[in-house]
Amino acid sequence: MPPLPPDDAPALHDKTFVLLLVLVTLAFGWILLPFYGAVLWGTAMAIVFAPLYRRLLKPAKGRRTLAALGAILIVLLLVILPLALITLSLVQEGTALYAKSKSGEFSFTTYVQQIYAALPAWLTQLLDRFGLGNLNLLQDKLVSALNQGSQLLASKALGFGQDTFDFVVSFFIMLYLMFFVMRDGEQLSRRIREALPLRATYKRMLAEKFTTVIRATVKGNIAVAALQGALGGLAFWVLDVHAPVLWAVLMAFLSLLPAVGAGLVWLPVALYFLATGNVAAGLGLIAYGVLVIGLVDNLLRPLLVGKDTKMPDYIVLISTLGGMAVFGLNGFVIGPLIAAMFIAVWDIVATERRGMHN
Repeated sequence: MPPLPPDDAPALHDKTFVLLLVLVTLAFGWILLPFYGAVLWGTAMAIVFAPLYRRLLKPAKGRRTLAALGAILIVLLLVILPLALITLSLVQEGTALYAKSKSGEFSFTTYVQQIYAALPAWLTQLLDRFGLGNLNLLQDKLVSALNQGSQLLASKALGFGQDTFDFVVSFFIMLYLMFFVMRDGEQLSRRIREALPLRATYKRMLAEKFTTVIRATVKGNIAVAALQGALGGLAFWVLDVHAPVLWAVLMAFLSLLPAVGAGLVWLPVALYFLATGNVAAGLGLIAYGVLVIGLVDNLLRPLLVGKDTKMPDYIVLISTLGGMAVFGLNGFVIGPLIAAMFIAVWDIVATERRGMHN
């Protein structure tokens, strides 16, 4: 094969280097994939608590390592420790609820029978028409579902040791990465900006959008989830509902779904109170759920998430739901982040096209 002309050699070198760059980037992402959650949360927590780190720099006399260690210690005391205590209470209540259900003290089928007996005649006829009026059949399905759940819990228990080990490893990776991103974040971000083949204005805009969305989604969604869960758990505790901490945590997780979340827990409980004759508790819980718990979602989420990200509420909702469907719990951060970067990149394209036409 004859040698390439001198003019073609640089082009070939450029293409080879781009291919090599893509391959090593994909390979690096591949080896990080098992711990992508730890990497995501380490980076996100470092961004969220960066103001705390900068505030600690002054008393630390500019020593970045000491300030980063101080920030991580505060995060452990104010965030991680309370979460650990809540998890402990959750395990205790879940164990107690399981024991009560095994002994018959707590029976889902009894609650179903009480609700069915309190229903009006037209509704029971409608249920019969759809084949839902046979309580024995419903009870069999419920028992079957509970048995399947017990088998699932048993299978999870067999792998508990491995899951615990993976969690501990991911947790320390998160803290380790959080420390270095806090301490060396400015240098890392500068090197990334220098490597990106974009105009300085666009790089600055994308970097600002990235940090803004991370802070807004993490602070906003977690704040809303924690507040809704706490309010719902308080209501259940006042109404003497079994395992209020368990239901509070469930409401907090479900509240990550905008608009619908916590209502999936408190509304069935309110309907149960109404169906069993406790009208005051049922109506009170509905009013509390709509006016207090729901108000937190309707007011705080747009303020903390939509306002900072400058994205419409429907984009925040769809991207959050889509992100959680694809990435699980991590998706409530990844979804809005992808949506915000999508909008930002297309804004750059629109700006470039306007410049071409002008």
